[in-house]
Amino acid sequence: MTISPQATSSRPERILLEVADFLADPVAAARFPQTILRFRNDRAAAEVGLDGLSDAEWLAHFGRFEPLPGSLPEPLALRYHGHQFRAYNPDIGDGRGFTFAQVRDEDGRLLDLGTKGSGTTPYSRFGDGRLTLKGGVREILATEMLEALGVRTSRSFSLVETGEALHRGDEPSPTRSAVLVRLSHGHIRIGSFQRLATLGQPAEMARLVAYVLEQLYGEQPGEAPALQLLEHVVAGTARLAASYMAAGFVHGVLNSDNINVTAESFDYGPWRFTPFWDTGFTAAYFDAQGLYAFGRQAQAIHWDVVQLAIALTKLADVEALGAILDAFPALYEQAHAAAMLARLGVTPRGEAEDLALVQAIEESLTPGSVTIDRFFFDWAGGRRRAPSPADDAYAADFAGLEALLAPYAPSRRLDHAYWSDAEPCSMHIAEVEAIWSAIDRDDDWAPLHAKVAAIRRMGEALA
Repeated sequence: MTISPQATSSRPERILLEVADFLADPVAAARFPQTILRFRNDRAAAEVGLDGLSDAEWLAHFGRFEPLPGSLPEPLALRYHGHQFRAYNPDIGDGRGFTFAQVRDEDGRLLDLGTKGSGTTPYSRFGDGRLTLKGGVREILATEMLEALGVRTSRSFSLVETGEALHRGDEPSPTRSAVLVRLSHGHIRIGSFQRLATLGQPAEMARLVAYVLEQLYGEQPGEAPALQLLEHVVAGTARLAASYMAAGFVHGVLNSDNINVTAESFDYGPWRFTPFWDTGFTAAYFDAQGLYAFGRQAQAIHWDVVQLAIALTKLADVEALGAILDAFPALYEQAHAAAMLARLGVTPRGEAEDLALVQAIEESLTPGSVTIDRFFFDWAGGRRRAPSPADDAYAADFAGLEALLAPYAPSRRLDHAYWSDAEPCSMHIAEVEAIWSAIDRDDDWAPLHAKVAAIRRMGEALA
């Protein structure tokens, strides 16, 4: 069963085929024993004209991967290399996923529908190409929370349980299987350019630069397209790193193959939200050196962008590329202050004043007497709510902050019912595990759907 594009005002695309000859390999989706719909993101689907699909049609496209009319005729597994924990790996690529379709949203922006857990590809190596159901649930929670907190992120579009028993060494096995579909602003990674540089394919790299500029940034390539692209990536990734900090988020695996050149966050594995402002907090148990710790994420992302610049030396002058890279620290500092003030809900006053305020907030949070979520909830709009369970901590560790905030005007209204709640909406590991436990033990999906609703309600209040 398939659906015609006219039935939902979908705007399918297949522009990826212009670069597929050197960027991707045609693959087939796995045949699953079952396709049980567990989550469909109708809010995101409405933006690309696919919310009118019946559940049966949804499963046909996002569980069995029948092509969307007018879009890609077959799935494409993307080729790329990448630095993984600073070690170069030429033996990677889409190993358990593929780009299934392209669509335009209501603003005309090109988006990809990509998968996770859809079967083996030429890049699976020794993997089974599958995704655990728990991994899919965790990705839904990560993307919903990040979207609500203002982070540019891929969106969990669909989760279908597939009826296989998977064995994993890092969790109780056998465990349930699933296939996830994500909606993303492209899937072109820094590692996509690294691969072309390593293979000595500058002509193909020039074509990929043009594709990204034209299709993902909506610009015509100028006199120096590689420099034009790097400027976008430097500015965008600086904002991305800053938004992670304001959200209290730790991605966990900031390898260069996990950095999208549109600077949209994606591919969530061992992510965590840190409860406290702990710059050494890590998300991945295998990150023993803390390479991707909370406070080192900007440094890690900058390092990855340097790898993009190195690849682009095949097309552009080294000194010109270096000058663009040198702007990252200042851009990050500005974006970090803007992101912190935006989450707090106050209007910026000036660079020096704003940086001093953000520094004071971080110093006050560092002792760990108040969680990040509690602080931003209690001080929304720049005025401390009272009473609060954290009043004693505010008196001890936040002295002087009220005076610093006094000149700041609120940037959002506080009449949403969320601001009258007793507790802020958060996403700490104990809650993630409790949501999964209800599914694993009792097949109870109500806590997941309730949490998604609560996160979206918070997002409305923060908008």
